[in-house]
Amino acid sequence: MCRAARTRAARTSTRNHAMTSLTALFYVFSGVLLFAGFRVITARSPVYAALYLVLAFFSAACVWILLRAEFLAIALVLVYVGAVMVLFLFVVMMLDVDVAAVRTGFWKHFPVALVVGVVIALEMAAVLIPGFYVSEARPLGAAALKLGNTKLLGVEVYTNYLYPLQIAAVILLVAIIAAISLTLRARKDSKHMDPSEQIKAKKADRMRIVSMRPEAVVRDAASDAAAPVGDRR
Repeated sequence: MCRAARTRAARTSTRNHAMTSLTALFYVFSGVLLFAGFRVITARSPVYAALYLVLAFFSAACVWILLRAEFLAIALVLVYVGAVMVLFLFVVMMLDVDVAAVRTGFWKHFPVALVVGVVIALEMAAVLIPGFYVSEARPLGAAALKLGNTKLLGVEVYTNYLYPLQIAAVILLVAIIAAISLTLRARKDSKHMDPSEQIKAKKADRMRIVSMRPEAVVRDAASDAAAPVGDRR
C-alpha cells in the first residue's frame, strides 16, 4: 500500500508540474501575442507592422499547440505566415503607402477605437467561452477517436459549418479582387504600357529602312595633328 501511495503521489506531482509548465508557456505566448497585436496597429512602418503580424501568428500557433490543436497551428503557419503574409508584404511594397497621411488623426480617434475593440472582445468572449467547458462536452465514440483531429475537423466544417465557410470564401475573393484593383491604379511615378497598344504595333511603325549613298570624308592631316589628343575625331 505504501508503494502504491508513493507511486500515485509521484504521478500526481508530475502531472501538476506539467500543468504548471504548460500554464507558464500559455501565459508567455499569450503575452507575446498581445504585444505583437498591439504593435501591428502602432508601428510607424507598414513593413514592421506586417512583421509583427507574423510574430502574432507564430504566437497563436504556439498557443494552439498547447491546446492540442496541432492541425490549426500548422495550417496557420503554412497558410498565413508562409503565403498570406508574403502577399501582404508585396502589396505594401507595391502600393508605397504614405504612412504620414494614413496615420493622420490616429490618436484623435484612438479612444473610440479602443471602446469598439473592447466591445468586440467582450462579444467574442461571450460567444467562445461556453465552448471551453470541457466537462460539458460530449464524449467521442471509439470510431471517432480513430479518425484523428484533422479528419474530425474536416467533417465538422464541411457538414455543420458549410455555409459560413462559403461566405468566408466569397469575402476572401472580394478582398483579392480589391487588392488587384489597387495595384492597377495609375501612378505618376511609374511607367506602364497598354497591352492592347503593344498588340496593334507593326514592324513598319517600329523601324524604317533608309537607303543612303556612301560618302567619303576627306580629313586635313595638319588639323588632325594640331588638335589635342582627346579632341581627335
